[in-house]
Amino acid sequence: MKRRRNAVLGCVVVLAVAASGGVVSSAAHADEVELIANGTFDDGTAPWWSTPNVRVTGVDGRLCAEVPAGTVASYDAIVGLDAVPLVAGERYRLTFSASADAARQPRVLVQLPVDPFTPYVEVRPQLGATPVDVRHTFTSTVDLPAAQVQFQLGGAAEAWTFCLDDVSLLRGVGPDIHQPDTGPRVRVNQVAYLPHGPKNATVVTTAVTALPWRLNNARGVAVATGRTRPRGVDQSSGQNVHSVDFTRYVAKGAGYTLVVDGETSHPFDISSAAYERLRVDALKFYYTQRSGVAIREDLRPGYGRPAGHVDVAPNRGDRAVGCAPGACAYTLDVTGGWYDAGDHGKYVVNGGISAYQLMNLWERTTLSRTGEPRRLGDRNLALPESGNGVPDVLDEARWQQEWMLKMQVPAGQPLAGMAHHKVHDVAWTGLPLMPHQDPQPRQLYPPSTAATLNLAATAAQAARVFQRHDRTFARRNLAAARAAWAAALAHPAAYAPAESVGGGPYDDTEVSDEFYWAAAQLYLTTGERQFRTYLLASPLHRADVFEPGGFFWRDVAALARLDLALVPNGLPDRGRIRASVLTAADRYLATQSHHPYGVPYAPAGNVWEWGSNSAILNNAVVLAAAFEIGRQERHRTGAIQAMDYILGRNALNQSYVTGYGELFAKNQHSRWYANQLDMTLPHPPNGTLAGGPNSNIQDPVAQERLAGCVAQFCYLDDIQSWSTNELTINWNASLASVASFVADQDDGRG
Repeated sequence: MKRRRNAVLGCVVVLAVAASGGVVSSAAHADEVELIANGTFDDGTAPWWSTPNVRVTGVDGRLCAEVPAGTVASYDAIVGLDAVPLVAGERYRLTFSASADAARQPRVLVQLPVDPFTPYVEVRPQLGATPVDVRHTFTSTVDLPAAQVQFQLGGAAEAWTFCLDDVSLLRGVGPDIHQPDTGPRVRVNQVAYLPHGPKNATVVTTAVTALPWRLNNARGVAVATGRTRPRGVDQSSGQNVHSVDFTRYVAKGAGYTLVVDGETSHPFDISSAAYERLRVDALKFYYTQRSGVAIREDLRPGYGRPAGHVDVAPNRGDRAVGCAPGACAYTLDVTGGWYDAGDHGKYVVNGGISAYQLMNLWERTTLSRTGEPRRLGDRNLALPESGNGVPDVLDEARWQQEWMLKMQVPAGQPLAGMAHHKVHDVAWTGLPLMPHQDPQPRQLYPPSTAATLNLAATAAQAARVFQRHDRTFARRNLAAARAAWAAALAHPAAYAPAESVGGGPYDDTEVSDEFYWAAAQLYLTTGERQFRTYLLASPLHRADVFEPGGFFWRDVAALARLDLALVPNGLPDRGRIRASVLTAADRYLATQSHHPYGVPYAPAGNVWEWGSNSAILNNAVVLAAAFEIGRQERHRTGAIQAMDYILGRNALNQSYVTGYGELFAKNQHSRWYANQLDMTLPHPPNGTLAGGPNSNIQDPVAQERLAGCVAQFCYLDDIQSWSTNELTINWNASLASVASFVADQDDGRG
């Protein structure tokens, strides 16, 4: 089976893990050296300088700058300091205190002082009247004897006053280990438990014997009591923990809290209403990810924007995109589709599993005995297409599927029927950057077998699910699926390279599972012997295709197995197929029952993977499928309980879904949901899932702040931490799928 590729980090010595969580690590370092001259401004403002349009004065031991009105770019007004030396490999800590007489967000840079003015550090604090203390640690990547520190203050229509104090840049500092504020030691689902569903919590404590617990209603009155279950040290967090089970309490209400060991949890509801909202919000995420169309402000207040990549300057556009040098002699109109994640790229392999899960959500719901298709029907998601008589979830999936079809190599061309692997910028862009402001040229990348089989699978699926809604579209998809299947058989080893600039590689050199998945979808749609024969002959057909880390874009055999089990078909061994899903689900349940946080996920070596939240949710998808097959309450309970971790019952005591819970992720890595970097831009919309803890912490920000982290603590809600905090279309598909299942269970009894 194929697995995610995880980078191997250097050795980190972990000295201690506190009972409340967090890691203390140590590394030898040189004596700290201050590099900032007169950072306290006790002796006036020299040697600090400013651009001629900025008047700088000393005020009560601070530097205050009068910034003129009408500046356009951030660099139109600057306060700076020269001759700051940087040494490659040395660790530095930049700190300062700053305020503004109006809400402003300056750019703070440590940069090359001459053209091209390369920034090596960038911080964007959000300022107001109360001084903000800013602290940023980094490791220099360059030797530069005379770097420049700049506070760029331009870009405001009105005049304003900026004040600065206590500026310090220390060289030779030790690791600046992130110590998260995890709040109360009682960890609960901060959103809601179903009245007749499982209700579990985790308590971080040094106690080794059972503790009394009390469930209070919104008035602070105890409505249930009991005793905790000591669980010892949880490997995934390094914490000593107890479990609390208050499942027997079934009264609906809002504002409940759980009190244990002198701590009171965040409040939560006992109700199914929040999951109805979450189902909708998780799916509404996709409209604002659309490429090639203006996002309407009336449909998504606060998120309206011009169309991106439609040949309107400065965009180079997606209407006539050529190939990477030597890859083809034609151009394609590849407008539309969803932006994949935090960048402006569009990728067939990740787009495939995402479109699949939305179409699968509809199909599964229509087949389920507890499903409520009307909740996914027309007019539910406030889309431009709402009111056309087609379920909104399918309208949204179609937006992506139409783009997938555009990525197919046209007839008459070399490799006709294959699918181009991806389209994206030729170079990486910075943050923030709205889609319509992206100036980079775009290019198609060579066709790959994996992309071609993704197209074959989703097109065959679309032919099936759209048959009753749009027969013409269904026929077009089936023709594309057949062409893609034939092309993949003719070119079974066309692999995307493992390296990429300007976009992710999404490389994959093991495509037997993609063949299995595509054959399954073609068989389920057509019933034809050729696809039945292929399935029965595939080694994967009898293999265990359910991995501890769940399915994802590189491992799709489980998608075939789930649909072969759930969608009616004539395979002779369908009973065995259905039994294999039950076996996998019971294995996930065993993992969940042993996990003090109730997570159906325990990766080998306690190495949590990139997108671990999606892995957890996809394992819950398997549990939900098992419930549909066997109607065993334990499988429904396991799927519902998995959501607790996502919504706050975790070591960090936070929800990973924007807008849900008392403390939730809101700075996911994105170029346009970038409020952390530009306060005029929004946070991600409610219902957006963060990637979650990633033991491999590949991005520089996480490497600086999370060195030595233990599993669940390998996460930062920081827009620059792309390896722990990105948003993606496939991760939100997992969230939508599980949230919809939980919502369909109503009060927990379905």
